[in-house]
Amino acid sequence: MARQIAAAGVHERPLDRLMKVALGDLAPDLAIVNARVVNVFTREVMENCAILIKGPWIAYVGDQPPEIDDATCQVIDAAAKTVIPGLIDGHTHMAWISAPEQFLQHVIPGGTTTIITETMEIYPVAGCEGVLDFLAALQDQPIKIFATAPAMISTSSETFGMGEADLTRLLARPEVLGMGEAYWQGVLQRPETILPRMQQTLRAGKLLEGHSAGARSRRLAAYAAIGISSCHEPITPAQALALLRLGIHVMAREGSIRRDLGAIAGLREAGIDLRRLILATDGITPGELLEKGYMEHVLQQAMAYGFDPLSAVQMVTLNVAEHFGMDHLVGGIAPGRYADLLILPDLTTITPEVVISSGRVVARAGQLLAAPRPHRYADHHYATIHLPQPLTAADFAIAVDPSADQVTVRVIEMVSDLVTGEARIRLPVQAGRLAARPDQGIIKVAAVARAHSPGRCFTGLLKGFGLTRGAAACSAAWDTADIIVAGAHEADMAAALNRVATLGGGGVVVADGSVLAEVALPLFGLMSELPMADLARALARLNQAMHALGVPFADPLLSLVTLTGAAIPFLRICDQGLVDLKSGRQVPLVIETRT
Repeated sequence: MARQIAAAGVHERPLDRLMKVALGDLAPDLAIVNARVVNVFTREVMENCAILIKGPWIAYVGDQPPEIDDATCQVIDAAAKTVIPGLIDGHTHMAWISAPEQFLQHVIPGGTTTIITETMEIYPVAGCEGVLDFLAALQDQPIKIFATAPAMISTSSETFGMGEADLTRLLARPEVLGMGEAYWQGVLQRPETILPRMQQTLRAGKLLEGHSAGARSRRLAAYAAIGISSCHEPITPAQALALLRLGIHVMAREGSIRRDLGAIAGLREAGIDLRRLILATDGITPGELLEKGYMEHVLQQAMAYGFDPLSAVQMVTLNVAEHFGMDHLVGGIAPGRYADLLILPDLTTITPEVVISSGRVVARAGQLLAAPRPHRYADHHYATIHLPQPLTAADFAIAVDPSADQVTVRVIEMVSDLVTGEARIRLPVQAGRLAARPDQGIIKVAAVARAHSPGRCFTGLLKGFGLTRGAAACSAAWDTADIIVAGAHEADMAAALNRVATLGGGGVVVADGSVLAEVALPLFGLMSELPMADLARALARLNQAMHALGVPFADPLLSLVTLTGAAIPFLRICDQGLVDLKSGRQVPLVIETRT
């Protein structure tokens, strides 16, 4: 597999010129001198080194040769500062909230030079063509971006799995390294759908990325036996150790969805080899990106949690590259690799003074010097909300047996900001309908299809979300092609959802018929092309509006969009109904009727 992705680099190695530079017969294009070089292969710091670069490639690393002359090449004097490889994020979601061009502007100055991203968000709403358009946006950027093809474990049968032909097209692309995270429950529950595509991926010589949260013992072994290569879901040292013992690379998460690195740092006490431990974000919000930074922050946190600096650097460079079979290209400072380098004040201060990507200085002292390439997406990828007509309050009515006095219903109950359970609640029937009970913490929640069977709507009940009035809606619902809306009043639910449609996608908060806050996400209904600071402010206003209506969670928008997700336990909703992730089956809303 490693050699199959060599073509993903936009450059071909000029073998003769690299040899001549190494031998001193040809001047380099860029020389870094007087450097303390971190060698991730041997876990040592080499003093008084020079790094000679020709084009995007490293030609020489070692003692400083006498022939270096700033008249024949660009010379950077590291002045005894530390040089480490460019940072790699091995698992993130770039098709989320912010368009790549805006995202990269704030990623590059911190020293990330390689990213591997999921593409699962786009496939349900725009199919293979949408994914290809997104992949095109990631090419020819100042840093290297690879991707995985979507596994498509979904709560909706219409977006579950992907076709053989689509997967063939994606796997044929050199920047696609394999199949993205496949939630273990869906694999074991629907093997007839998922295993053929996994086998297809393995036959192409590419990787299967994992998602094993909650899998233990025989089920975890069955999942590993498929050929799963990594998992970013462990939240305790014991869970991480169980995966490492199976030969699975563990990606310790430190991002906006979860922050597990502090807990997983307990592995330091186990006395085990940590070469299969990787650092990753799993996605980061605009606000946190601006406040904290990107992989440079994750690496700094790893050191703060007690990992020794050399091991921590390996976790965000060589370990990631080896996992994806591209350590012959990135992840270390050695001849024949891409010249992806950071000059740091010292080994424990991850504040790059110079960032070099593919032999080019792309940032200096936190300032971006190489602007990301803008991409113009196909016009129809800005028009992915397909509703046959505006919705009304009546569309969110929950009809039951009109002769019944009471019914017992399944209610999605918020166990935490992301985890849900099932509550069984008896409610009175009024004229054959069930009403929300915001005074009792019970509101309505609905998923409305926007791509497959557009306009199809299923409405259920939600407890513990905290909304006391108004409604909130968003088109970036996880793992589906749905718009998710939750509200205390049906008219506000309709107003919020219709406003999302008018925006061409986005998040909207409404109360008493008035829009309190909104953010447009017109690109696939998932992403904004606003500058990052503007987007962060808009998202903050959206969450503040939801807080004002009673939602207690730190990131209410995230809590809302995960209600359709197939990854987090356990009662979820899609436009087809309620889904119990324990069984993988749809379950009825009404359990018992009493007359």
